[in-house]
Amino acid sequence: MIKKSSKIIAIDFDGTIVEDKYPEIGKPLIFAFETLKKLQADGHRLILWTYRTGSRLEEAVEFCRKHGVEFYAVNKSYPEEKFDERETSRKIHADLFIDDRNFGGFPGWGVIYQQLYGPSEDIEEILRKNRSKRSFLSKLFKR
Repeated sequence: MIKKSSKIIAIDFDGTIVEDKYPEIGKPLIFAFETLKKLQADGHRLILWTYRTGSRLEEAVEFCRKHGVEFYAVNKSYPEEKFDERETSRKIHADLFIDDRNFGGFPGWGVIYQQLYGPSEDIEEILRKNRSKRSFLSKLFKR
């Protein structure tokens, strides 16, 4: 559970932040951008770690920017890193990796939030009580 120490968190794009529609950009997954903004507000460094390159990568970065999330680094461990496949590994340094290809699949941003911050109230119960995204978010992020 994240409390006070800052973490470096690597996050996949297709199937994790947005529905997997590659090479197109899918719709944002529910609570993805809200959770990412909360993580940034708490001082965590977010790295976009995706298969996308070139113009497809630029589209993804811009899509996230338009939704209020700018990453600490994109497809690298830190902003100044230069990739040279002869000298640099594509593996990046991060404390956590959030990806839809994890063993067991992507659990959803509500579950990720609870894993990082601990349960404040059962998410399924909140969803049953509150059908609107706005009321759910106001309870989820009220801390």
